[in-house]
Amino acid sequence: MNILLLGSGGREHAIAWKIRKSPRLQKLYIAPGNAGTALVGTNIDLSLDDFRGIGQFALDNQIDMVVVGPEDPLVKGIVDYFSQDRKLKNIPVIGPTKKAAQMEGSKEFAKAFMMRHQIPTARYKAVTLNTLNEGLLFLESLQAPYVLKADGLAAGKGVLILHDLDEARDELKQMLGGKFGAAGNTVVIEEFLQGIEISVFVITDGKTYILLPEAKDYKRIGEGDTGPNTGGMGAVSPVPFANTAFMNKVRERIIEPTVNGLQEDDIEYRGFIFFGLINCKGDPYVIEYNARLGDPETEAIMPRLQGDFIDLLEGVATQTLAGRQVSTDPRSVTTVMMVSGGYPGKYEKGKVITGLEKITESIIFHAGSRKEDGKILTNGGRVLAITSYGKTFREAGNQSYKNAAMIDFENKYFRRDIGFDL
Repeated sequence: MNILLLGSGGREHAIAWKIRKSPRLQKLYIAPGNAGTALVGTNIDLSLDDFRGIGQFALDNQIDMVVVGPEDPLVKGIVDYFSQDRKLKNIPVIGPTKKAAQMEGSKEFAKAFMMRHQIPTARYKAVTLNTLNEGLLFLESLQAPYVLKADGLAAGKGVLILHDLDEARDELKQMLGGKFGAAGNTVVIEEFLQGIEISVFVITDGKTYILLPEAKDYKRIGEGDTGPNTGGMGAVSPVPFANTAFMNKVRERIIEPTVNGLQEDDIEYRGFIFFGLINCKGDPYVIEYNARLGDPETEAIMPRLQGDFIDLLEGVATQTLAGRQVSTDPRSVTTVMMVSGGYPGKYEKGKVITGLEKITESIIFHAGSRKEDGKILTNGGRVLAITSYGKTFREAGNQSYKNAAMIDFENKYFRRDIGFDL
């Protein structure tokens, strides 16, 4: 099978690494990829919003399946582009339609869906500039801290948690005034839920689903979960509190009502659903939906997923997922993200990465890297994901920290407390 994978981050390297292990794979192309994906496939210089170029490449290279890593092309409708084109419609694209991707692309859409299908989530109000006063009154009805979410995609940085009411009022005005561009034309104000977060993933063919390994990620830049949000600084899998009783609640209260609700609403969804959940005294609530796998969670769950990944993807494409099997490595995995100094603010690219050849007993997933003149250079805020196995996530973490210390680039930084709250 010839597969085209779209994306260039650590998530895509982890997916490519897993696809590469399948005996059914003939050729794997990654567009645009990074220095790590080039080790397991062929990188193709294509922009993720160049649907025409992607389609033509698929035709020219006898692509049997397209797998979409990031959310942006899904929200912009790449699945619809393929399905509505006479020449491309027989090439399956793993990912939801444009309408279905609104589960991530619009916080307001997702909250309304949850309310409609009685899926547990926080109280909320969606506001625009025209309804600003209603939003300010709703803020006053809540207790601190206050949660503000840009309705649209904001590269993982459109969520603010504020402890002061006046600051929340001011930030709401700034967001509606363009702080996050068009993504903030509508802002969802939410009641704050106290608890510990967990990321749960399923793969679905629109009729049935298979549960994948869960993970917990760490978004703040600073140790002890301090400082601004990032795209993710590390992850652990499995999550100790995700026992059978808790996961049964997740299935019954959240996953099944979501999959059934999509069918009831006549929303075609074939691909991954990422449930961003919070455990409130043993009960799961939905914080957000994502229309793809998480990053850096994918770098922690792919090494635990056993079996032929292409078999699962084919089940999605042909709507024959029922009866297909997955098994999970019982070992723990900890992923530590190495980032550029200054991230998530201003940072420099093009720093030489050294020490990669020294690494043993860890898997290195590249997130923001490129190869030039035989050297591996930094090419993003999040640079490398160091993933290790262990009997416990702490043992796995120690292995990842040991190897992160052996890799060097100017102004490198990584958190040394991944899993600290478990």
